[in-house]
Amino acid sequence: MNTTTTLTFSKLGCTRGGRQLFKNVDCTLTAGHWLYVAGANGVGKTSLLRMVCGLASIESGDILWNGIPIHKQPDSYRRDLCYLGHLNALQESMTVQENLSFTTALSGQAIDTAQLQDILARFGLRGRGGQLVRHLSQGQKRRVALSRLALSPARLWVLDEPYVAMDEAGVQMLAELIASHLQNNGLAVVTSHQRVPIGDFAAQLLELQAS
Repeated sequence: MNTTTTLTFSKLGCTRGGRQLFKNVDCTLTAGHWLYVAGANGVGKTSLLRMVCGLASIESGDILWNGIPIHKQPDSYRRDLCYLGHLNALQESMTVQENLSFTTALSGQAIDTAQLQDILARFGLRGRGGQLVRHLSQGQKRRVALSRLALSPARLWVLDEPYVAMDEAGVQMLAELIASHLQNNGLAVVTSHQRVPIGDFAAQLLELQAS
């Protein structure tokens, strides 16, 4: 039996404000690969990612996870998904540690002190665990948001402009993190204005074009 993890777009289409952004998009992504979603501004890259994450309705076509439409398996699909959008989605009045603990609790996990310290050090946030998020720089906040990827058990990462507000070291760190995810048979869907190499993993290109 073929048990390879797959994400499939079948005749996928999207309309916004009465304008067709894209249509008849067909694509299959398998474990250990990443999809780079490209296209001009306004062509629907973020809309496509939001549909993949279940944050926007699918107007035409379908999205399948392991051969089954995602709307028929919402709970199991959600457990397999980790989404990072333009916003960091952090609670500013909570500490870094509280934010990460809350995130892992949502996925049914618990984070111990040693694991937390390792993650903070890895993301250049050593000694920041007890600091309120509101007191961090934008770059540090982005690193906290990205550190949740390292804590996530999800097989599918969906990343919308993940390199925003990151310096060169941070960009390289994230690229290495994605590469490690792929090496462990994960999948990633990425849209970014920066074409950043992901280790030795060649991108599978999906270029959206206005209809």
